[in-house]
Amino acid sequence: MKQKLANSEIERAIVIPAPESRILVVEDEPAYQRLIRFNLETKGYAVACVASGEEALTFIAEQMPDLVMLDIMLPGMDGFEVCKRIREVTHSVCIIMLTAKNTAQDKVKGLELGADDYLAKPFSAPEMLARVGAVLRRAQQHEAPHGQTVIKVDGLEIDLLRRRVTIDGLEMPLSPTEYRLLHCLAANAGTVLTHDYLLEQVWGAGYSGLHEMLRVTLWRLRQKMEKDPSNPRYIITYPGVGYVLA
Repeated sequence: MKQKLANSEIERAIVIPAPESRILVVEDEPAYQRLIRFNLETKGYAVACVASGEEALTFIAEQMPDLVMLDIMLPGMDGFEVCKRIREVTHSVCIIMLTAKNTAQDKVKGLELGADDYLAKPFSAPEMLARVGAVLRRAQQHEAPHGQTVIKVDGLEIDLLRRRVTIDGLEMPLSPTEYRLLHCLAANAGTVLTHDYLLEQVWGAGYSGLHEMLRVTLWRLRQKMEKDPSNPRYIITYPGVGYVLA
């Protein structure tokens, strides 16, 4: 899997945030915590830091941030458990997992639990800022193509103004990345979209080739949307090519 963004792609992906963008850093290593905080604050983010999963959950319950940067290796409750508990109560906050192991298994597990992206330690400040900017940009975008405010496909309804998704009348909570992916597929219903097209449209520049990230996010969508995820009604796979919302 591609792990590093090219310099030009990093520069394009970095976004100066709105002043109200709030980030919670969950990191027990003081050096990393100081480094992350310094670089985020220089770009205008409002940053809070905690050193444990328990503190993170308390903070989120009291002050919902826009993004959580969540280390996997934490004392007591690890980052995977924290991610799981966050997704049990909210799908609106973005989550970037921080891993020192840099293994595919850790990345996949974090994505399966609802993380939007990951960073492998050690990472550079430009790479970190690119990932943060891209995730926040995706969460803040509200597309309504050609004046359209609702997309309807065979029992599936996406309200673009309220970012509300229902299937057969039942509301389906989605994380920001899951919503973007479903929106992209629904806006092109009936058209097979390639892996790299989806990665670029949903995640942004520099994510081409990260097919595992796309596959895991599709798996999460199917778990929520389909009565029988192994025999999907909506999102159909074209092996070696991509996906289509039928």
